[in-house]
Amino acid sequence: MTVHETDVLIVGAGPTGLALGIDLARRGVDALVVERGEGLARGSRGKGLQPRTMEVFEDLGVLDAMLAAGGEYPVGTVWQDGQQTGEHRMFDPAEDGEEGSAFTVPWMVPQWRTQEILFARLEELGGKVAFGREVVGLEQDETGVSARFATGPAVRARYTVAADGGRSAVRRALGIGMTGETVDPDPILVADVRITGLSRDHWHVFPPRGESSGFVAICPLAGTEDFQLVAQFPDGTDLDPSLEGIRKVTADRTHLRPEDVTEVRWSSGFRPRAALADRFRAGRVFLAGDAAHVHSPAGGQGLNTSVQDAYNLGWKLGSVLRGGAPESLLDTYEEERRPIAAHVLGLSTAIHRDEARRGAATRQLGLGYRESSLTVETQAAATGVRAGDRAPDGTIDRVRLFDAFRGPHWTLLGADATDLGQGVRTVRGPAPEPYGTGLFLVRPDGYVGWAGDSPAGLTAYLTRLGLRR
Repeated sequence: MTVHETDVLIVGAGPTGLALGIDLARRGVDALVVERGEGLARGSRGKGLQPRTMEVFEDLGVLDAMLAAGGEYPVGTVWQDGQQTGEHRMFDPAEDGEEGSAFTVPWMVPQWRTQEILFARLEELGGKVAFGREVVGLEQDETGVSARFATGPAVRARYTVAADGGRSAVRRALGIGMTGETVDPDPILVADVRITGLSRDHWHVFPPRGESSGFVAICPLAGTEDFQLVAQFPDGTDLDPSLEGIRKVTADRTHLRPEDVTEVRWSSGFRPRAALADRFRAGRVFLAGDAAHVHSPAGGQGLNTSVQDAYNLGWKLGSVLRGGAPESLLDTYEEERRPIAAHVLGLSTAIHRDEARRGAATRQLGLGYRESSLTVETQAAATGVRAGDRAPDGTIDRVRLFDAFRGPHWTLLGADATDLGQGVRTVRGPAPEPYGTGLFLVRPDGYVGWAGDSPAGLTAYLTRLGLRR
């Protein structure tokens, strides 16, 4: 039987799998992305890109395309009996340059367009996606993972990553459970529609009309002619995602006429829930994205947390497969990402229940890994950025830090920074605010791995990670 061999098999061509494929491709790692569908999934789904994800996309080389494809969220307006009764902003404002980032608000890009951009970048780097490949069997041993498919040749990979969504076939094959809860018993219908008679300058919100109804929200999708319609229904309702069904709920709950909904381009129903996989790794198989954590869409955290899973795992797989790092480095993926996922799940649920606001926490710039075993802090009295924190943007001697960080390397910055050789870029000069004084070794994913007042201990840290022999 023909068997395709690769370094990494990525199951699922959503944002998580595509972002991981890009990161591995630029590191020279042979990876194959497989997708059971015949093409990229349609639908707006996760449409909000948080500031931290925009920073990740800048490093992966897709920022300009994301900026061109989307736009800022419009101001919300509430309707009652065909009249606009007020405006409100969906997100708490941020200060310019908040937390050392060029991005201060979520950027709206429909998920189908995000996937198209990531797919194009993956192909540009020589990466591959095999469509129509449904996983039906998975076995692993000490040297790799063998995957069988409903059609097509088997694949043998040194590692496999499950990025195949909340109903992950790979997770089920591994026997890994998910622990969680129903966030809201009321089902929700979401659809990408064409509508006449509504301004594209606002996110239109229609509160429930009585106890037997639910809200409707209609948001213009930036960069398209579509609107995303979200409608809540009482528990036990059979959702009708057809054109007639969506016309009916629109006419029943808004001032619009049925015929104002001219087209349904995609629709789906779901019941909001929150769940976390009991493990993120089983041997040579890793879980990422919705396969590892399922969120309420409130707050726009799911897609963003998923992409950042890929960003965390990508450099570690690359380091082990191409950089001489010990395999134990891969243990830190679950160590670092599972607590983050648990925290963000709690935030998403709180926002859904109106117990928290969409503010600084949802922008994800403050997340980090201070408690990670990869984090070494040797500053006697840290006055700014600490090891484990996200490395903020800024300049040193007219060098923009995010330009210096871009790429698969590590970066050492500070007044006493010295040349550490291959795999580490040096940016010499006093670190800008809010770093404080000292030396900072920034990981390939933009977090400070090591910080100290002097270079003492730095060589030992690099040796431990395989950057020195």
